[in-house]
Amino acid sequence: MSRLRIAAVAVPAAALMFPLAASGAQLSRNPPKGPLVEFDKMTWPEVKQAMAEGKTTALIYTGGTEQRGPQNTNGGHTMMAQATVKAIAIKLGNAIALPVLPYTPNNASATLPGTIGLTPEILGAVLERLTEQAIATGFKNVILMQDHGGGTNVYGEVAKKLDAKYAPQGVRVFFCDEVYAKAQGDFDAWLKANGYPVSSHAGIPDTSEMWYLDSANVYVRADLIPTALGDTLGRGAQRDPKVPRINNGISGDARRSTKELGKKAFDIKVDYAVRQINAFLAGTETNK
Repeated sequence: MSRLRIAAVAVPAAALMFPLAASGAQLSRNPPKGPLVEFDKMTWPEVKQAMAEGKTTALIYTGGTEQRGPQNTNGGHTMMAQATVKAIAIKLGNAIALPVLPYTPNNASATLPGTIGLTPEILGAVLERLTEQAIATGFKNVILMQDHGGGTNVYGEVAKKLDAKYAPQGVRVFFCDEVYAKAQGDFDAWLKANGYPVSSHAGIPDTSEMWYLDSANVYVRADLIPTALGDTLGRGAQRDPKVPRINNGISGDARRSTKELGKKAFDIKVDYAVRQINAFLAGTETNK
């Protein structure tokens, strides 16, 4: 009877270092520089590895396509959202940012042709689908956030509905409202207290933040900022009906916008979001 011989096989060190290779997944030896926290800029093995290492929180952020006056491009909300959610993910250390949704509740206009919007109902359905897809991917926490005003109740409603559904399975869903509403309100209050003109759209906050983030000079027409005066608002942020409308898309006065103010606005948003999300994950704050 012949004897079965078993030969020793040397296992490459790389196979021990990268367990994903056993299932056919390969990790690049030359990944992009900087933290990998943007889902659409990662390969699936990189996502899988990141989640195994603790990045189990998904950030779903919406931007918007909306006219922002003559000095700012229509994709400003989305550009700001992409930078903000990436910074939040990096600072949290346990999160991955999903691709930013570039459409939110709004209505198109032929007079100021820069806006393409959804209805709140459509946005709610999209947010619900994206959240459940993130959960199916394996994320244990999903955070909804937005970079726009209007229709914000949709985020809270979706978060409450899905949190109630998935919390028994150990998966949580939250709406981080402070990244926009509280951050924007506090920055507006700071501007008012320091003598800057108030605005409600395409004014100093929007223009300054876009200018600060626009390193490629794509999103802001800096030469038009000195002329960026729209419908003048009173200190109560209401337009005087006795004053003829300029109707150029600016509600307020953006002429004193600066990159320094933009950095301040951006940092406030990131700090507020990180603080609230950490409170969610620690169980010290819940969906309202």
